[in-house]
Amino acid sequence: MGEFAGCVLTGGTSSRMGRDKALLPYGGTPLAVRVAHVLSLAGADPVVAIGGDLDGLRSVGLTALADPRQGAGPLAGVATALEQVGAADIVVVLACDLPRASPIAVQAVVAALAADPEARAAVPVAGGRLQPLHAAWRRAALPVVEAALARGDRAVRLVLESLDAITVPDLDPSWFANANEPADLRPD
Repeated sequence: MGEFAGCVLTGGTSSRMGRDKALLPYGGTPLAVRVAHVLSLAGADPVVAIGGDLDGLRSVGLTALADPRQGAGPLAGVATALEQVGAADIVVVLACDLPRASPIAVQAVVAALAADPEARAAVPVAGGRLQPLHAAWRRAALPVVEAALARGDRAVRLVLESLDAITVPDLDPSWFANANEPADLRPD
C-alpha cells in the first residue's frame, strides 16, 4: 500500500458537546487516542494530532502539533497536515470525533488514492454522503486547499469535489458516525 502519514484533527470548538471532544473518553480511551490508534493500525507513520489542547493531547501520549490557523475550521487543519506531517506523499486526515473509525476504511482510501497516481484525494461515501473528515490527501492537493482558504472557503467537501476526489463506496456507515453530543459516546 505504500507509506502514508496520519493526522487527527483535534482543534474543533466542540460547541455541541460542551467540552473538548478530543480528550473525552469512549470505552475508557480518549477519542483522539482511539482515532490515532486506528491510523497506526492501518499503517500510518507518523501519526500526529493537530490543534487544540496540545498539553492535554501530549499528556495522553499523542504527538501534537500547533495549528497556525487554529479556529479557521477543519480545512485549515487539512492544510497544516499537508504542510507539516511527515515526508510521505499521502496523508490521511480523520476528525477526532469518530469513535468507531476503522483501519479497514483508512486502508481503503489509501489504496484507492495510491491506485491512481494522478488523483489528489480519496474519500469514503457512506449513506449516500461524502465523509470529508475521513479522507486521504496527496500533498499535491495543498495549493487547491490553500487557494480555498485564501478565498474564505472552509468547506472540506467542496474542496474534495473540486479535486474530483476518488470516492470509495461500500464501507460500513457506522465507521463514520461522529460524536457531537454526550449521548453519542455511549458504547454499542
